[in-house]
Amino acid sequence: MAAFLYEGVLLFGVVVLTALIYSPLTNQRHALKGQHGLQAACFVVIGLYFIWFWCRGGQTLAQKTWHLRLVDLNGAPVSPMRAVMRYLLAWLWFLPALLTTGVMGWTHSAGAIWTALLGNILACLLIARLHPRRQFLHDVLAGTQIITQRPVPKQKPGATPVGDPS
Repeated sequence: MAAFLYEGVLLFGVVVLTALIYSPLTNQRHALKGQHGLQAACFVVIGLYFIWFWCRGGQTLAQKTWHLRLVDLNGAPVSPMRAVMRYLLAWLWFLPALLTTGVMGWTHSAGAIWTALLGNILACLLIARLHPRRQFLHDVLAGTQIITQRPVPKQKPGATPVGDPS
């Protein structure tokens, strides 16, 4: 969960950079004009961010910080198709809540949206807690898993390796 929150902080920068590039390219002068295009651009750029890192070493910047790695169920690196599938399925954290608030007509109520989002996130956490391997639903459906991978300690030059009797 800490990596999830840290990822959100990093993605804020990605989204701001995307908006800074998108707005002049599309001549967007008002935030509400062309907002759906900007949202689609952010969706694609965020997807590229995750897919790139997951396919190149299995770790986003936040996952590296928390020593987490994404692999398939056999422990192998994630294929691009599996990374795309995981990215799309990860929206299960948010889409049910957003769809519910839209269908109920609560799109202008920040309190309702935040309550629905929090409830949905808690439901995702509960599902993972109940899973025998503590996996999130999107990982189960995508055939991926998050593993803990601590870095190998670096040896000081001239130091005797641990367990070396000499």
